[in-house]
Amino acid sequence: MRHSRRLAIGASAIAAALLLAACTVDDGGDDGTGSGATGGGDDGELTEVRLQLQWLTQGQFAGYFAAQDQGYFADEGLEVEIVESGGDIVPQDALVNGDVDYAIAWVPKVLGSIEQGANITNIAQIFERSGTLQVSMADSGIETIADFEGRRIGSWGFGNEWEIFAALSQEGLSVDDIELVTQGFDMLGFLSGDIEAAQAMTYNEYAQVLETLNPDTGELYQPEDLNVIDYNEVGSAMLQDAIWADTERLADEDGFAETTVAFLRAVIRGWVYARDNPAETATIVTNAGSTLGESHQLWMTNETNRLIWPSTNGIGLVDQATWDNTVDMALQTQNETGSTLITAAPPETALDMQYIEQALEDVEAEGLDVTGADFQPIEVELVEGGN
Repeated sequence: MRHSRRLAIGASAIAAALLLAACTVDDGGDDGTGSGATGGGDDGELTEVRLQLQWLTQGQFAGYFAAQDQGYFADEGLEVEIVESGGDIVPQDALVNGDVDYAIAWVPKVLGSIEQGANITNIAQIFERSGTLQVSMADSGIETIADFEGRRIGSWGFGNEWEIFAALSQEGLSVDDIELVTQGFDMLGFLSGDIEAAQAMTYNEYAQVLETLNPDTGELYQPEDLNVIDYNEVGSAMLQDAIWADTERLADEDGFAETTVAFLRAVIRGWVYARDNPAETATIVTNAGSTLGESHQLWMTNETNRLIWPSTNGIGLVDQATWDNTVDMALQTQNETGSTLITAAPPETALDMQYIEQALEDVEAEGLDVTGADFQPIEVELVEGGN
């Protein structure tokens, strides 16, 4: 049975304004806040919107590039600039600074920023599942979290380590019980033996191993050559890619609520396109500037789809229990210094689903499948180097 998407609705004035979002709205221009996105223009001009990615152009963000390529943003009266990130850009900081209108970032990282004063809101929880794994060799003896004790465990840091810490805590272990190794954003440390269990995303680093020749066989590594711990299965998974917006702009800026719903309608259509056309979407991402190889790009698009589809309540609409679980782990899990990610629950404004709820209703009324209940991933054959 479909769960109700009728979550908490904001003030009646905002809710009423959102009813207008299915129509083209006036472009009020730049009021000096952010990039000046205030809705599409009846005069034919497109409202400029900037979207900050969490990382480089790659299949992880396939739906946004599909929305751009297929004209879904333009259909909503929007001209969207997709801004790459990297190690020197923190998406939520770019949002707080007013450099962008929307940002994609993992929930635990943003919860920490909110506690430090960032006034931003999760308006769409795109990833329903975590993509984080811990990968070791099949003969390593590392098959469970308990086996981490005394072993060299890799993590990228930068807020990516909290699922590892939460899993340790649930097992009755602490960071002091392992040798935490700072890992590069690749699998070189793992393949060289410096790291015994490496952090990997299903859609990226795990594939990097499977694209590498096993020196013992002369063939590519196979899944059976590896032990894989999935944090969804061990119970320490935290919410990842979400779309965030400035809380005050949502409440106070004329037209921004309508722009947000329009933006989310296009995003939904983009991810539905990526779900139904993974090969074509992988090519779209490559043409947008990604330097990843063809098979790796397709793998990434396919695996990202797995994190979204099937969607329990409709793409972007968070399961409240999952949100609460992420918050609870952020409150209780300690890092290597004994500090927790946050010390108090975030304000209610940290999560507001009314915009994605309205967008879902709008596109469902057009007959779009927003749950993907029948979704089946495709089979992707990786080749050496991901080419």
